[in-house]
Amino acid sequence: MEIKKIGILTSGGDAPGMNAAIRAIVRAANYVGIEAYGIYDGYEGLITENIRKLERVDVSGIGNKGGTILGTARFPEFKEESVRRQAIETLNKHGINALVCIGGDGTYMGAYKLSLMGVPCIGVPGTIDNDIVSTEYTIGFDTALNTIVECVDKIRDTTNSHGRCSVIEVMGHHDPDLAIRAGIACGAECVITTKEDYSDENIINVVKEAKKLHKRNCIIIVCEHTIDVFHIADVLNKDGTYETRAAVLGHIQRGGTPTAFDRILASRLGDYAVELLKEGKTGVCVGVKGEELTYMDIVKANELPKKYPAKLVKQFKHFI
Repeated sequence: MEIKKIGILTSGGDAPGMNAAIRAIVRAANYVGIEAYGIYDGYEGLITENIRKLERVDVSGIGNKGGTILGTARFPEFKEESVRRQAIETLNKHGINALVCIGGDGTYMGAYKLSLMGVPCIGVPGTIDNDIVSTEYTIGFDTALNTIVECVDKIRDTTNSHGRCSVIEVMGHHDPDLAIRAGIACGAECVITTKEDYSDENIINVVKEAKKLHKRNCIIIVCEHTIDVFHIADVLNKDGTYETRAAVLGHIQRGGTPTAFDRILASRLGDYAVELLKEGKTGVCVGVKGEELTYMDIVKANELPKKYPAKLVKQFKHFI
């Protein structure tokens, strides 16, 4: 089937660099004579028919902007086959032959299920968590990491001024990449990535060791969904080695101007997605390994075991 019109959507959590991907997809499509349509608010936009044709001028100057101009939403109803059939009716009504879906594993599964129903789909990895196993890096990860490092550095300034300990929660959705890399970059005394590795006794020993080394401040980074940072702060305040404060960085990690790395990554992956659609590929997701662009079956990608930066964890002790 010759593809004449493609739809673009962003789904799940937003990530800096999504706009650069949208820009690349529109321009790559136009270059080969394909019309591009923006589907607003994720898969929900296929049901509400919130769709608009995107011209080159519509994506001019968006590559340096955070978030997504198409909006995003979580739409669990899309798991229902009847809802997906309604979405396909919308695509047929607008003459859209294929979809490029930017997001995480939930976005990928929606794309795969549509591809099984005859809609050519390509998944593009857009998530700050870097938890898509089929790619070395996801769009938004580098920007989020740099945001975390900037925030932790600022917290350390006041922590050092007051001779305190700070316990800082960062995002990651169970994936420790952001926490581990931020810990190395910021010189944290400890990074907590799993519930199993944590105990109150161990964390007290960490801060006591920092005190023995005459450190005026102590930084502990915690991956979300592991241990409550306010519990840790309470434990350390009762111990009394350092006065301790807890901080949750929250959604500040999602926003902001994408880094050059994320803009380039997003541009390359967006262009590659259009290239694969032209070649007749469907039900696949794109990624990068080193400098090489890659793709694989979405289901296979989702079934791969979650990556864990074991080498980084092992090396971390050398940087404390």
